[in-house]
Amino acid sequence: MDRASDFESLRERCLGCAACPLAATRHNVVFGVGDTRADVMFIGEGPGENEDLQGEPFVGRAGQLLDKMLAAIDLSRTGGGIYITNIVKCRPPGNRDPKPEEQDACIGYLREQVQLIEPRLIVCLGRIAAQRLIDPGFKVTRQHGQWFQKGELWMMGTYHPAALLRNPRQKPEAMADFFALRDALTGQRR
Repeated sequence: MDRASDFESLRERCLGCAACPLAATRHNVVFGVGDTRADVMFIGEGPGENEDLQGEPFVGRAGQLLDKMLAAIDLSRTGGGIYITNIVKCRPPGNRDPKPEEQDACIGYLREQVQLIEPRLIVCLGRIAAQRLIDPGFKVTRQHGQWFQKGELWMMGTYHPAALLRNPRQKPEAMADFFALRDALTGQRR
């Protein structure tokens, strides 16, 4: 099988997943969107209501803010070079944090996405993603914008766009993280 068919096979398996209770309450599996040869992956915690209804990550108000932040560093979800997904692929009820067992049920899909995409950089959007992928003790307010190496991957945690909507005073710090991402991408494009 070629890479594209492997990715489509993974997507189809994920769409049929019923490994945790979130499957019973979802409208759609939110697998991910973007360039499957991306240099950078953005990984959030899980879909919200709009994402669950539309089947695409970051499409609500937080997604609109993410799109603006991407545009500020000359990236877009349709322009290639990025892929956007979440730790869990189904919406936790009431947009609560995904439970560890729900994360465990989905993490294999994310690992396969990373293996197939082979990004150079991963940006964890929010505490849940950063704690799962970088360090269980990760503190977004103290460690955002710092790069961590995991094998051959470099990872950064930053504020979740939904958190920035609740606390706009953190937007300048988050934008500084995005400018650091732009700098890290310099010379690394495929």
